[in-house]
Formats: sequence, structure tokens, C-alpha cells
Amino acid sequence: MNSDPETESQRVRRHTSPQQLDQIDQQIERNLRFYGSQPETVLTRRIEQLNQEWSIERWLSTNAAVLALSGASLSLLFGKKKWLLLSAAVSGFLLQHALSGWCPPVPLLRRLGIRTQSEIDREKFGLKALRGDFDKIEISERRAEISRKRPKAVTV
Repeated sequence: MNSDPETESQRVRRHTSPQQLDQIDQQIERNLRFYGSQPETVLTRRIEQLNQEWSIERWLSTNAAVLALSGASLSLLFGKKKWLLLSAAVSGFLLQHALSGWCPPVPLLRRLGIRTQSEIDREKFGLKALRGDFDKIEISERRAEISRKRPKAVTV
């Protein structure tokens, strides 16, 4: 059994076509190359934009909630139980996505360029590195801090 559970982002990427993955990855690289030559204020603005970007997980959750509530509301409004099928179908899709990383809207959202949180974070991390956010970190100080936090070995 694999001791590292697959993350939601990994499951979505596994169910994304190789062409779409290449497009997303190449766009991240193009963005990093472009912003690498920009002033710090532009890098900061882009990082702020990335903080506001919705991930595919957020899109799916929001759309599922809207459709499920719509189905329940239409059922109450018109007194027709058939509208509850919309709520049931959407809930099933959301469960399928949670378990496998795929559901019918995923391919459409990926074609629209909607990214996983890890893809957004990858671009954000690259921009922070270009901006110099990590230049201030002293490796020797960080190692000393980590070793202080590690529990001491107990000998018996």
C-alpha cells in the first residue's frame, strides 16, 4: 500500500489530457519568464492576482452548490420531485470528484484553463523566488532551528 496518499491536485492532473497538462505547464513557464524581467511591484501585483485565482476545486464546489440548491428550490417552487434529480446528480458528481479527482465538468473546466491549487501555487512560488522572498533565509540558521525542534532520541 502506498504510504503517500494522492492529493486532490494529483488526481485532477492524472485525469487531465497530456495536451492540456502541457498547455498549463507551458503557460506557467511563460508567465515566470515574462514576470522575471518585470519590476518587483509587477511581481507583487501578479502574486496578489494568484491569491485571488479560483482553483478547480473551488469552481467545482461552488457550481455544485449552486446547482444542488437550484434543483431543491425548483422542486419546492414547482412542486415537482423531478427537480431533485438535479440535486442528486450534482451531489453524485461532487462525490465522484472527491473520490477519484474526476467528474464530468473537469475536462471542460481544464479546457477553460482552470488550474489546480498546486498549479497556482507553483507559479506563485516561482514568482516569490524571482522577487527574492527566499534570499533572506539563512540556511545554517534554518537547520539549527529545525534541529532544536526535533525531539531528542530516547535511549533505554
